[in-house]
Amino acid sequence: MRRFSIVVFVVAAALAAAGLDGNDKTLLGLGFAGAILGATTWRSEAISRFLKIFAGIFATEYAVFGLTALLAALGSWPAALDAYKPPQSLTATVAVFGILIYAISFIPVIRRITGIADRYFSHSGRTTVHLWPMAPFETSERKLATWMIVFLIVVNQAQVGISVRLSFFNRDWFNALQNKDADSFWMLLFTVFLFWATIYIASAIIEYLVQSTLMIRWRRWLTEHYVGEWLGDGAHYKMALAGGEADNPDQRIAEDVNLFITKTYSFSIALLAQISSLVSFSIILWTISAAFTIPGTDIAIPGLLFWTALVYAAFGTLVTHLIGRRLVRLNFEQQRYEADFRFSLARLREYAEQIALLGGEPTERRLLMGRFGSVIRNFFSIVAVRKRMMIFTASYNQLSPLIPYVVAAPFYFAGKVQLGTLTQTAGAFGRVEGALTFFVDAYVSLADYAAVLQRLVTFDGGIGRARALGRVAPRIELERAPEKDLVIADLRLHLPDGRGLVRADMSLRAGEPVLITGPSGSGKSTLLRAVSGIWPYGTGRITAPEGASVLLLPQRPYIPSGTLRGAVSYPEPARAFEDAAVIDALQVVGLGALVERLDDEDNWAQRLSGGEQQRLALARALLSRPDWLFLDEATSALDEPSERRLYELVASRLPNTTVVSIGHRSTLVRFHARFVEMQAEADGLHRPNDLPRAAE
Repeated sequence: MRRFSIVVFVVAAALAAAGLDGNDKTLLGLGFAGAILGATTWRSEAISRFLKIFAGIFATEYAVFGLTALLAALGSWPAALDAYKPPQSLTATVAVFGILIYAISFIPVIRRITGIADRYFSHSGRTTVHLWPMAPFETSERKLATWMIVFLIVVNQAQVGISVRLSFFNRDWFNALQNKDADSFWMLLFTVFLFWATIYIASAIIEYLVQSTLMIRWRRWLTEHYVGEWLGDGAHYKMALAGGEADNPDQRIAEDVNLFITKTYSFSIALLAQISSLVSFSIILWTISAAFTIPGTDIAIPGLLFWTALVYAAFGTLVTHLIGRRLVRLNFEQQRYEADFRFSLARLREYAEQIALLGGEPTERRLLMGRFGSVIRNFFSIVAVRKRMMIFTASYNQLSPLIPYVVAAPFYFAGKVQLGTLTQTAGAFGRVEGALTFFVDAYVSLADYAAVLQRLVTFDGGIGRARALGRVAPRIELERAPEKDLVIADLRLHLPDGRGLVRADMSLRAGEPVLITGPSGSGKSTLLRAVSGIWPYGTGRITAPEGASVLLLPQRPYIPSGTLRGAVSYPEPARAFEDAAVIDALQVVGLGALVERLDDEDNWAQRLSGGEQQRLALARALLSRPDWLFLDEATSALDEPSERRLYELVASRLPNTTVVSIGHRSTLVRFHARFVEMQAEADGLHRPNDLPRAAE
């Protein structure tokens, strides 16, 4: 940005010097605007990278348009190109745009938007670009994204320029029609309209291709970022424990990321195009109505049509905001209610067997329709607001095309303007009024955008808070030491709501199988989760053997959808183990009947019974061969003979693995050398206490 600012300062100084030399106040004004732009561009080094793209473009355009204004003022602009000379107002306009970019960078909502967008536009990863007809080349992702944005902005501005040129074509064409000038009519059609229309169509196609490429690459990167943040450091688990506003992470990642990208691109580029149209067509409108008077009077108001469009658009914008301001909250709530309803349907599918066994269908129907009732009630609230908006905007849009004709018609009837000028006036008025009422037309989309932004911001906040759990003191200190034993010192565990649960000081000796018992709710599972390193609520110290691997098998194991091979190998990749090892593990745990279906894709969590799922989880343990294996009632769905065979299998196949079990069956006693019971103390906390074998 510093290089851009230096160029701007040089051009601004040249314009100011020319203005002083020729006593030209316009050039002095352009130089002054450039000096401010140069200062803001210099300071833009610290603003959002996404906004820097726009600031850099406007600084470049100021330099280009400023030089053309300087050449024209010095009489050095080629006479043959006089028709293509940019108006001096364009130099001032891009200077104002650049200054505004710096100013809006301090607005809180813009900071939130760019805080998310900058993650992609600041990413330094490398990528290979295939750009026909060039040979493939490698560049950084952020450079590619930046150049695509620059290209799209320039294309949009070029399209505005083409629209301005076609506006003058429209004027001359209708004038030729009014004057019955057939030669001019056909010449303008074939040499002007077809030429510029073809370029416009080609630019629109290229714009679509580049835009689609940018948005899918942006979405891929941002989705990967959020998935990584959500899954990193167990944030997904901690967020589920903590609860809060960041609900339905599936919706935030699958839908809101896509909507954020679409709307951020749409509003930033579209708004820029609207502003460019506003400036370009305002100049036309001002020029046409420079000498117009208020209809029915002799009072002349320079730029009457421009001021009419401005007042009309301001009125429409204000009324639209007053009517539709509730939409932001309502759209946010609608997305939440929809996501809750979808989650309930997915959960119903997951627990279909249990619900069928309990005959819970009537209750589930009531619960589902209750949640859908929230969807319907909020939907009708949105309908009520949008109905009022539609009444106003439909009336507003019906009147809009008539106003320029009403204002300009008296001058046409008086012979002061021709038909072509009248139609150009209507077209320019429509573009100016349309740009000014961008907020009116886009209000509903803006409300959706605000809701999407709020959901992503709360999701970011939820991830941040979740990842901070267990990192900020007071916390559970997880350490590694060369000793073989696992040591728990001064450990205090509590629930997410702050209630105390466990107090523990104990050692788990390597090679000594331990059975932990105790009443439900005494913190047995929570203790094992703390030892595994995933429980964030508590204080104290847990020292594990350096380099030791830990595997915890819960009562209900996670079985991912996909191939059976992937389910057995999880969390390792599906091909992490040799076929022979996978087949052997399935056979020895009693799932030999499934070895022929290793590569079948299915929802195995529904296809396998509870006992089969626990057998599959133990097959994972045989494959991964952990140093420490925690079994949290991991065989509770099996009959006692099957449980006995599996424990014997673990003992024989994993002789170097230390097994720590949670269970209630007396049949487990024979497989453990040490017995610990979670006992309640006077303060309500539970402490693990050793029991003699004879007491079992």
